[in-house]
This record gives sequence, C-alpha cells and structure tokens, in this order.
Amino acid sequence: MKEVVNLPVDSIEREEYHINMGPQHPSTHGVLRLVVTLQGEIVKKVQPHCGYIHRGIEKMCEKDTYQQIIHLTDRMDYLSAHINNHAVCLLVEGALQVEVPERVVYIRTILDELNRIASHQLWWSSFGMDLGGLTCFFYGLRDREKILDIFEESFGSRLLHSYYLPGGLMQDIHPNFQNRVKEFIKYNRRKIKDYDRILSGNIIFLERSQDVGVMSKELAINYGVNGPSGRGSGWACDIRKKYPYAAYEKVEFNEVLRTEGDTYARYMVRMQEIRESMNIIEQLIDNIPEGDFSVKMKPIIKLPAGEYYQRVESARGELGVYCISDGNKTPFRMKFRTPSFVNLGVLDTISREMKIADLVAIGASLDLVIPDIDR
Repeated sequence: MKEVVNLPVDSIEREEYHINMGPQHPSTHGVLRLVVTLQGEIVKKVQPHCGYIHRGIEKMCEKDTYQQIIHLTDRMDYLSAHINNHAVCLLVEGALQVEVPERVVYIRTILDELNRIASHQLWWSSFGMDLGGLTCFFYGLRDREKILDIFEESFGSRLLHSYYLPGGLMQDIHPNFQNRVKEFIKYNRRKIKDYDRILSGNIIFLERSQDVGVMSKELAINYGVNGPSGRGSGWACDIRKKYPYAAYEKVEFNEVLRTEGDTYARYMVRMQEIRESMNIIEQLIDNIPEGDFSVKMKPIIKLPAGEYYQRVESARGELGVYCISDGNKTPFRMKFRTPSFVNLGVLDTISREMKIADLVAIGASLDLVIPDIDR
C-alpha cells in the first residue's frame, strides 16, 4: 500500500500550474490559444498564442490589384465585412481624388451600420452563452438573420460581401431594400428590450461582469484599446466622430461612453451602440439620393507613388489601412491596423488576480475576432 503524502495547505496554494484555453474547442472564440498560469483558481498570467489561421493577407495584397484586395478584407473581421471593404475603397478614392455619388455615400453608411448591428447581435449571443445564458444565442441569431436576409436580397451574400468597389458599388440596391430596412428597425427596437430583460439586468450576469476586468482610461490609451472596449473606459475614440467619413457628418448620433471600465461597461456600450446605429439608419434611409451607384473607373487602377492611410470605425474599433504605392497596379506594401489584434494585448493585464471563470467573461467583453488578429 502506497504511503499517502499530505502536503501543507500553504504549499498547494502557492503552487502555479499552466493550462491551455484553446485553440481547438467549441467554446473558444475562433482559433485562439491562451496559456493561462494559475494559482488555484486565480489567474497570474495570460499568454496568447496567435497565428493558427494566419493566411498572409497583407503579403497577398502585394500581388493583387486594388479591386481584388477588396475580397481579401472580407476575410479579416468577417463580422465587419462591409466596413473593411469601405476602408480600402476610401483609401483608393482618396488617393485618386475620386468623388463618389451621394447615393453611394448614403448606401455605404446604412450598410456599415447594419453590419455593426449584426456584429453586436452575434457578440451578445455568444457573450450570454459564454456565461451560461443559452437563450441569448437563440434570440440574438434569430434577429441577426433578418439583417443577413436583407444583405442576401440586395447582393446575394450573407457574410462576405465584396459589394463595395473603388468608385461605388457593384450594383444598385434592391427595390425593396428601404422597406425591409425600415421594417427591421421597427422590429429590432422591440426586440432589444428583450435583450435587456434577459441579460442586462440579470443578477447573475451583474455579479459576473461588474468590477471584473477593470481597465482604466489611461490603460486603454496606453494599449491602444479603442472601439467599444476603449469607450467603456471613458476614452472618446470613435473614428466616426474624430475623423468623419461617408455620411457621418450629415447625421446626429451620440458617442457612447462609460467610465467604469469593467466588463459590464464594455457590454453596455455595445448595447447602446445598437440603438445609436438604428438612429443613424433612420436618418438616412428615407433620404437616399437618386443617381448613379458608381462612377466610371479605369479597369486597371494605379495609385500615384506615395504613402496613404485610411481609418474607419469597425464594430471592434479603429481599422486602419496603410498603403505604399510605387505607381504600379498593385501596392508595394499594404498593412492593416486591425482592432482585435490591438485589443488582445490588454487581456493579460486586466485578467491578472481574477478567477479563471472571470477570464471567460473578460475575453468575451473584448469581442475578439481571431482572423482579424491572424490575418
């Protein structure tokens, strides 16, 4: 019979061990591996390991024309596909000093905001499910389907669109587009109240999210964490306000800010942003100008030699596109500043001394999309 060794309790409490969260598991967000150092249930360190689905998009851009690059940007933050496309189109149009029709400006803005709502709905669905609220997943995806149906009717795709082109749109919107969008807004204003009843005020959810993963405004700025995650810490960093593009100067909307900096604050910012996006759409949907859906562009686009940068506000924060052109039909260098990659950097800092169960909530509140990290 083996001798039972009784270790002192204090030595067990001091012992650190490592576990893997991901990369291959249905409950993880994409293909992300976190090596978590634990002391009991307390998180001491979180070390992300990226690159499991790296595809070399930035390098591929060097061999593609500017029209072809649009199709690659869909595959980064696939939940902000329209907005990703928009960034590249604005960069090319700005470099060539091309002015697109007002109709295009309005339609792009409406689609960007529909894309933002759909992204936040999927985030809400998975966030609730991560913390045990399975009902959230069914409600959120049910409502998101209505946006995807609108997308499918207008341009045939539901997730990866490539609908924007330098100079305009691939084709005009469906004749039923405006009516369906207005019906969705009316429907969603009712349903978002259910989201609050199910999760926002749930006592278990409040206990799991308030004072958890606190990120100060200074910390957010130092790490470059912007978008809804940064605004949950009181950092006014909305690109639509700071550097307006498209039709955002023509509409009134609030930049949603919270000062608590915790998981619940990041949650509430996104919930309010859904309402603000609906307000933006309502101001534009009945005022879409008549006219062309594109301007005539050369089949082969060549940007003047130089360096160019364009930023937009995706569903997760600032998406920046940096391009070096040597005057040829393909860029000499293309670099993307993706929000998920930047936001991941703060996960270790705000998770330390929290419990491992809190790490799940903190990670979900940052709303990471892994192809946006790996590219």
